[in-house]
Amino acid sequence: MNTTIAPAIRTDEWRTRLRNGRGAIKQAFLAGTSIRSLLSRNKLLVDSVLQELWTSLDLPASAALVAVGGYGRGELFPYSDVDLLILLAHPALPDEQSAIERLVGLFWDIGLEVGPSVRTLDECLIEAERDITIGTNLLESRFLTGNQPLYQSFRQRFTQQLDPRTFFEGKLLEQDQRHARFNDSAYQLEPNLKESPGGLRDLHNLRWLTQAAGIGASWHDLVVAGLLNPDESRQIQKLEHFLFDLRTRLHYLAGRREDRLLFDYQQSLAEQYQIRATSTRRSSEILMQRYYRSVKIVAQMRDILLPSLRARIFGNNQLPIISLNPRFQIRDNLLKVMDDSLFERQPSAIFESFILLQQHPELTGMSASTLRALWRARRRIDADFRRDPVNHAQFMQILRTPQRVTRTLRNMNHYGILGRYIPAFGRIVGQMQHDLYHIYTVDEHMLTVLRNLRRLTIPELSHEHPLASRLISGFARPELLYIAALFHDIAKGRGGDHSTLGMADARRFCKQHELSRADAELVVWLVGEHLVFSSTAQKQDLSDPDVIARFTQRIPDERHLTALYLLTTCDIRGTSPTVWNAWKAKLLEDLFYASRSRLSGDTSLHSGIDKVKTEASRLLRLYGLSPHTEDALWHNLADSYFLRHEAQEIAWHTRHLWHRASTSTAVVRARLSPIGEGVQVMIYAPDEASLFAQICAFFEAINYTIADAKVHTTHNGYALDSFLILDKNQRTVAYRDFLSYIEHELAKLLNSHVMLKTVTRGRVSRHLKHFPINAEVNLRPDERGKLYTLNLTAGDRPGLLSAIAQVLYQHNINLCCAKISTLGERAEDTFMIEGSELNQPQSRLQLETDLLRILNI
Repeated sequence: MNTTIAPAIRTDEWRTRLRNGRGAIKQAFLAGTSIRSLLSRNKLLVDSVLQELWTSLDLPASAALVAVGGYGRGELFPYSDVDLLILLAHPALPDEQSAIERLVGLFWDIGLEVGPSVRTLDECLIEAERDITIGTNLLESRFLTGNQPLYQSFRQRFTQQLDPRTFFEGKLLEQDQRHARFNDSAYQLEPNLKESPGGLRDLHNLRWLTQAAGIGASWHDLVVAGLLNPDESRQIQKLEHFLFDLRTRLHYLAGRREDRLLFDYQQSLAEQYQIRATSTRRSSEILMQRYYRSVKIVAQMRDILLPSLRARIFGNNQLPIISLNPRFQIRDNLLKVMDDSLFERQPSAIFESFILLQQHPELTGMSASTLRALWRARRRIDADFRRDPVNHAQFMQILRTPQRVTRTLRNMNHYGILGRYIPAFGRIVGQMQHDLYHIYTVDEHMLTVLRNLRRLTIPELSHEHPLASRLISGFARPELLYIAALFHDIAKGRGGDHSTLGMADARRFCKQHELSRADAELVVWLVGEHLVFSSTAQKQDLSDPDVIARFTQRIPDERHLTALYLLTTCDIRGTSPTVWNAWKAKLLEDLFYASRSRLSGDTSLHSGIDKVKTEASRLLRLYGLSPHTEDALWHNLADSYFLRHEAQEIAWHTRHLWHRASTSTAVVRARLSPIGEGVQVMIYAPDEASLFAQICAFFEAINYTIADAKVHTTHNGYALDSFLILDKNQRTVAYRDFLSYIEHELAKLLNSHVMLKTVTRGRVSRHLKHFPINAEVNLRPDERGKLYTLNLTAGDRPGLLSAIAQVLYQHNINLCCAKISTLGERAEDTFMIEGSELNQPQSRLQLETDLLRILNI
């Protein structure tokens, strides 16, 4: 066989032909050619090159070249792999193997990114039966060139071997596992438009299942088989067309195979679709909402088709049919409407169907005919439907039912019912929140908050949040909390204060659903105040009685306090899995207890200090310290120290410092935090202006972030500081060695009195790069004019806190207290500070200017 001369001559010709052909196809597409034309032209271009290449190499006459996978079904996107099967009649002989290797090498030489496999016919059948992924790839095979009788024999034997039932179960399991990788949500900030729920892979899966069942490979075949009607077929093809088009543009923008809608491309894609920004929303957010709503409809069509396909492949299970009432029955563990026109004739039956699903745990879902009937009747949820008292009562029944509230509301949202019943909710379906800590769309976030509230009611899960679980168990009419969860962010994207705007929507809902005046007031109040609890707990000094007094002035009574605490806890947990931590939980609990005490009439400052001292003394006796051992140390501590520290923390400090109150060197002690997360570090040293900056630089160097800082200056000129630090990377470390390392190395640094190192600018994340946060500096005196509160907001980055600390040091600012809050990639830090420069307006202005400079670097 002559296998060397022709390829050497024509490699450049094929490479140029591919490059020029692909360039022409790209230009035609960007000029307006349809996506179907692009896919077809890509396929034909690669087909022709492969066929010529195969012929030129004089490969074995017994072999065949076969397109498989996406290339086999004719969907060759700009940077997709070209999946190929070299089908052999028998194992390759040495010279045949050499020719095949040269062929594969030539594929790459001319610029084809191939995914080749070389198998005999028997090996194909064995591998297909063993691995469903290989079987799926072969299901979409298409003959290119070579031994056609061999390929026909393969197709015949493969079809005979394929078991539709096994294939169906395997693909559904594969789909479930794939969805689980994305937390069963399509509503991520940077979704994968191929693999995420509702994406292209879900459409592929439906077509694979219909092929395996012998129905056909096109959506028209499903219409002929009676599994889709013509309108549904057009709808699904329209969605497929949009996802095809979006994926193609994404490939061209990335210059590579890229199926994730990354921030880097969202704005450019929106511009290609000529989407214009509004006064309240970016064009990229509008594009992403279109995407989210599209994949939601794909998921709805998937849910309609899968039960029908299962019935076609498996037949009826012959389970007894159970009549629930004259309108509904249970068939094969699915809820089935007796008359497909019921929802259109009697729209109130729409809510009834969800109530039945909620009441009957044996139901696994709705039948295909019921889902289709629901789909057709969704527009009957109109103004008349929303005014009907029967529907009001049914919706409230869903909220008041003790079980499956979250699942029911998620299903109602999934099928487009919830957004039609509450139009304000419908407007935020699929609306992304680019605030650097919400990772879900607004509708998904609000339903997640509701789910978190529901989890608190489950006794088996009470260990997760003991206080919140205990409080909600005694909270009368918890459905009011669920309504607040559904409305607290409902006005996002409109411009203005979403809390205030959302109050009007909540008030309207409560009036329509005839809630009592007191209950309606609570819901509306929660929507309006839902940010206050979190802001106070994370940004203010909770040891300051004035802070608690100002906060409780907004709280009518303990029921309102409890409701706001519960909603806030679940709201923060519903933004992102990474935002919540034990420290935030403790801050919220501390504010709750302090506020409840204040509301009950306990306003005595000194009684609180006496209680803390008494408990700390008791703990010291347990450690064997004699009575009054602590007096010398405590004599030099102001009341503010005892207000800001808990008894166990004071006892810990005192055990290590009672005999070292006048030390000339720094004392550093570290322990695992009593709250169960992070490390608590105590530092006692002669006070100096650069101390806080040095400490920040050290923690930054070991990649820990400061969550809380309590800085106290004793009467005799020492700094007694307490820090809670958290590992940015959540590494597993040997804590005993690590604690010793902190104690030794930090003390060594502080005792060396070395000059501060310049903090380098950390790398900004892609998210922050594309959705930057405007830095804010807010400096204001407290009511007594003694201290200033400094609030800073900026995009978080490595080294940020160290840079802030250096600016404070350069301005001779003393730190009294710090609350360091990181919400995703958004830093919101609060400092209580003092210093002579703060008394001069010009100096304050310069401080704010310098802080803004380093925040905006």
